[in-house]
Amino acid sequence: QLKQRDVSAEAIFSGMSYREIDLVLDNCIYGHTKLLYVSPERIKTDIFIERFKKMRVNLIAVDEAHCISQWGYDFRPPYTKIAELKNYQPDVPIMALTASATKRVRKDIISKLEFLPNHKAFQKSFARPNLSYNIRYEESKYERLLKVLDSVPGTAIVYARSRKITEDLAGFLIQNNISADFYHAGLSAVLRNTKQKNWIEGWCRVMVCTNAFGMGIDKSNVRLVVHFDLPDSLEAYYQEAGRAGRDGKRSFALAIYNNNDVGKLKRQLSLSHITPEIAKQTYQAIGNYYNLAEGSGKGRTYDFELFDFCRTFKMNSLQVHNSLKLLSDEEYLSTNDAFFLPSRLHIKSKKEGLYKYQLANPNINEFIKYLLRTLEGVFDHYVPIDEIKIARHLKLKEQKVVDDLQLLKKHKILDYIPKSDKPRITFIEERLPIENLIFNNDKLEFLFKVRSDNIEAVLTFIAEDNICRNRLILDYFDEQNYDNCNACDICRDRIKKTENNKNFKSIKNDLLAIISDKSPSLEHILNEVKYDKK
Repeated sequence: QLKQRDVSAEAIFSGMSYREIDLVLDNCIYGHTKLLYVSPERIKTDIFIERFKKMRVNLIAVDEAHCISQWGYDFRPPYTKIAELKNYQPDVPIMALTASATKRVRKDIISKLEFLPNHKAFQKSFARPNLSYNIRYEESKYERLLKVLDSVPGTAIVYARSRKITEDLAGFLIQNNISADFYHAGLSAVLRNTKQKNWIEGWCRVMVCTNAFGMGIDKSNVRLVVHFDLPDSLEAYYQEAGRAGRDGKRSFALAIYNNNDVGKLKRQLSLSHITPEIAKQTYQAIGNYYNLAEGSGKGRTYDFELFDFCRTFKMNSLQVHNSLKLLSDEEYLSTNDAFFLPSRLHIKSKKEGLYKYQLANPNINEFIKYLLRTLEGVFDHYVPIDEIKIARHLKLKEQKVVDDLQLLKKHKILDYIPKSDKPRITFIEERLPIENLIFNNDKLEFLFKVRSDNIEAVLTFIAEDNICRNRLILDYFDEQNYDNCNACDICRDRIKKTENNKNFKSIKNDLLAIISDKSPSLEHILNEVKYDKK
């Protein structure tokens, strides 16, 4: 998005080749790059540290800073290493940003980033005055969803926990004449981009999705966010519900649940309890999956199909997912979700060598000339290419273009990386014997306790029937002295009861006044008593 706005930005992410990373970092030193996006896992690598020392850096910004804290709902140990950058450029200011941090988490962020006592803190209220929080216990969740979509016009997001439910639920809505689509990480990146674009531009009203949907969404007029399945933390609920009403207009957040959902959330908690033995079993299976010998594989990246892997080794997908997170946290592997990476090209040969190659290989000369003519900066960095467009322009078959590129790569004229849109696993270290894997069992037990507390907070939140929902959320984030919102389901029920009590008292007083004078007929009483028929 920044590049589309003519901002010179680069990113380093899993799946890039060593040479690609090398060029991006070089451009941060000698080129015109203004913003570099990089994961915390990356900053401890030798290639990054050596280049970072030479960069002219004016700010280190830590996004999703709650990941630094062991008390955070999405703790990632590599975040705790960010402060080590001060060893190389001690005068560069650091800014940490998060939309969902309790007081304990905020203190942890300040400590882990080694902020000075005179640091500045800016905090906006967690209150969303225009957002009405609602919880509904429903045995028939599908029917409730239809009713709320009929009663709340405008764009909506419906969050569900599994890919299958997103597809089934979107189909159900379409059958009931509601414009809907589904979105999850199992779709190709091209299809995900198309679906997101259609929803943002208003061609689709309801997006039914997993929590893979949400990052980078720039749509202010969402009127309704529905949690069809319960989230596993109040922080996640607050962030996802907060995607409604960013334009400041009245909007609604609804969570629909029943006893089955409570059971599923508790089972999910149980499966998230990864022991060192389970993590080692997963690591061993991954090495076997890629036929990787012990002592090899450092720096290699592989496409990873979770469900094929689980089917092959008869393993539970949620346990594998959580084991991968643990292996990533301990820096044995790194993982990334599926996203589209276009084919990339970088000419490695010097211009003199390239000219000699063209003279010696006239059959591919025109192809090379086309690349040089159309790919700006291809000598300096990796440039995205589209094989289909190249084929159309040169009136060749796509496979011929791919074959020619592979040939030039073989002859070391260029580096060609084919497109991909699959999740990936990168071995940070060579494959180790499982007895060499070290995990801190006390830390694992502590993190499991944090997850348990998070889920307990969600269950307490949905079960509450007396305290304002907005106040519950503000209390959770340690924000006090806030009045009832008068907009959530609990506040509205309380207001309704109060009005009914007032109406009852008014009728009672009227009735006593009538019967104190005489013995009226029933018809006279009904004509005289004034009440709100609503």
